[in-house]
Order: sequence, then C-alpha cells, then structure tokens
Amino acid sequence: MNKEEKIYIGIDVSKPILDVTFLPNKKYMQFKNNLAGIEHLIKKINKFPNALIVMESTGGYEKLLAIRLFQAGHNVCVMNPRRIRDFAKSMGILAKTDKLDSDVIALFASKIEPAPNFDFDEEKNLLSENNARRRQLMGLITMEKNRLDKASPKHIKGIERVIKCLTKELNKVDEEQQKLLESNTEFAEKATILTSVKGIGSVTARALLAELFELGELGAKQISSLAGLAPFNRDSGKFKGLRTIWGGRASVRCALYMATLVATRHNTVIRAFYQRLLAAGKKKKVALTACMHKLLIILNAMIKNKTFWREPTPLHA
Repeated sequence: MNKEEKIYIGIDVSKPILDVTFLPNKKYMQFKNNLAGIEHLIKKINKFPNALIVMESTGGYEKLLAIRLFQAGHNVCVMNPRRIRDFAKSMGILAKTDKLDSDVIALFASKIEPAPNFDFDEEKNLLSENNARRRQLMGLITMEKNRLDKASPKHIKGIERVIKCLTKELNKVDEEQQKLLESNTEFAEKATILTSVKGIGSVTARALLAELFELGELGAKQISSLAGLAPFNRDSGKFKGLRTIWGGRASVRCALYMATLVATRHNTVIRAFYQRLLAAGKKKKVALTACMHKLLIILNAMIKNKTFWREPTPLHA
C-alpha cells in the first residue's frame, strides 16, 4: 500500500481477537485483543499515519485499543454498531462473520468517511468510570432492597449487611468523584453552573459531566440528539406519526429524569412548561420527556455562555 493514498481500516472487536481489514487493498489480519496484540497492530498501522480507523462500540472491549491508537496519534472513530449493521443491510450484506464484519466496517469507513470522534483524557475517563461504577452499585443496592420484603427472617440481617457494605462503597466512589471535580478547575466551574439550576443537585451534575463531556460545546439540536432526547418525525404521505426519541446515551437520560421530576415542581420555567403541555392534552410521560429536552438545552446554553441560572421575573414567568 502507498503511504500517500487514503487508507481505511475496519476493526471488528471481540473479547479475545481483533479482526482487521485494510482498504483499498483488502488486506486482512488478526491480532489478540491484549496489550501485546494491540502494540503489534499499532506497528502495522504506524506505516499509514493518515489512515482512518473505524471500530464498533462493544461494551468496553474496544476501549484499550481506541486509547492506544489515539495516544499513537491516529484518527479513531468508534461507531454505534446499529449504524454499521444498517449500512451492511443497505449494501445487501446479510451474512455475519468476524472477517466479514471487519470488511464491512472498513467499507463503511471508505464510503461514509465519518469524522474521528474518539478523544481520551485521563481525568475525563476517570470521571466516566467512577460514574459507571456508581450506577452499578446503585443497581445492586436497589436489587438487595427489593429482596428485603420477600426475605425470610433468617436472611434479612444478611441482606442488610450487604446493603450496608454496598452503601459504604458507594460513598467512597462519591467522595472520589467529588474530589476529582474540585481538583479540576473546568469541572468545578461547570458543576457550579449546573447546580445553580433548581432541580440539578450535585449527583446529577457529576453524572452529566461524566456522561456528556460535549455539554456546552455543541448546538441545541446536536446535544439533544447525542443524549437521545431529540424528537424525530415519523411521517409518510398523509400519515402523520408521533414524534419519538431515538438512540443516544441512556445514562444521560437517567441522570436527567429525576432532576426533571424535581424541576417540574420547583423550577419556575420547567414547571410552567410542564403544566402548559399537560393543559394542551399531552400525556405525562410525553410532557416529562419534553421537559427533559428543554432542561438539557438550557443547561447546554448555560455551560456554553458560562452563565448561572436566573429566576425569571413574574412577567416572563
């Protein structure tokens, strides 16, 4: 392959193996998905500094690979698997094997040429990992609490001990997360802005900063789409379908959900918007989702402009 020509690299990631396809010469290679295998792959890719490398998000198995490629100075794009699968179907490729998947990903890279979207920052990564661990612990605590009312007297104390242990671990994660925010000027400033909004507490602020680093850097439509709160049309001919949200980051919506519930009661702007939607005949769930969307846009604008929440005057309210 000529170093000067545009090279597209598709990588199908699994827990043990990396299946790699180079285009345009259709060269196929396999590497182990461990540090040694990744370093071997990087040596091959280093020959093509302008290559576009595309892989699917696979629940974390791609993370080390993406980080090392980024640190080596390569253009890395981590895609939603659904987009790759839909692309394959559009090309009439219905079969699925590891080699074929890497071929399809490389073809997707060459035809679509997605912009590199992977960026690695140690502190942001730690913030995200801590928040993921917090969600796991909260899930475990909830499951144990749900077992309490069905447990026999023999097991109640054991369940309570587990809950106490998990709660202690949760508090440690929260403390570490708070220290990380306070030690970083950018994080601390953004958290202060977010918590100035009625309905946004410290836990929600930390979750948003951990799961939506793009907050304040994108436009309203882009940030809504990224969070999965942008309503999409479903119209065809005379048929007018319901607008629905699609895709996006579920963790962001989870963080906003409880905050929005509080805001519909105590935040002047969100409460008025929520009540107006209900009065117009919207279902509560639809109205609440619309409020989540509106709150996210407000937060995005506040971070972008570095402004704090201001209560509207009675006239504007």
